[in-house]
Amino acid sequence: MSPRRSYDQYCSAARALDVVGDRWTLLIVRELLAGPRRYTDLHADLPGVSTDVLASRLKDMERDGITTRRRLPPPGAAYVYELTPRGRQLLPVLQALGRWGEPELGERRPTDAVRAHWFALPLLRALEGAGLVEVRLGEGHFHLYVGAEDEPVYGDGPAPREPDARLVLDTGTGAALARGELGLPEAVRTGRVTVTGDGALAKELTEAGV
Repeated sequence: MSPRRSYDQYCSAARALDVVGDRWTLLIVRELLAGPRRYTDLHADLPGVSTDVLASRLKDMERDGITTRRRLPPPGAAYVYELTPRGRQLLPVLQALGRWGEPELGERRPTDAVRAHWFALPLLRALEGAGLVEVRLGEGHFHLYVGAEDEPVYGDGPAPREPDARLVLDTGTGAALARGELGLPEAVRTGRVTVTGDGALAKELTEAGV
């Protein structure tokens, strides 16, 4: 575990950066917003991070009260990392950072990695209300818990139960939404996002796109 470095400034922003300002920390939080994750899963979804750096960051985050580690019961018997309530409070921070960074996204570069669930937070910013939404992209499926308080914010794969709404879109549309170039109602209205489902969220999205 590395010693915590500090800006030594009596300022809440500086103190916050003392805790989460290291490279990879907020991206680890992004991944853990999906719920408990094994080390190997985190490493797979954080391309570019070394095993040593990831292990060090996870230890630092546990020390600082952002994450916890626990062992799953048999037959899993693997260790998983998950956010503490304080760690989960970083969701609006990541959302604000993502919105601020929209102009920096630009077109995808040949060297850019992408995971389907990286579009979860931009889509979450565009959705209101509460409910379960399944999203299908060319890169894969994920689901969103809109308005969730105690549940994970999103998860990989199809929804674990019948969703309130299903969204189907291609990766180019997902990228346009993430860049802020396209609003979700406009995407629905122009047919770039297809909405199905019987829940209130599906009805609201369909009506918003009319």
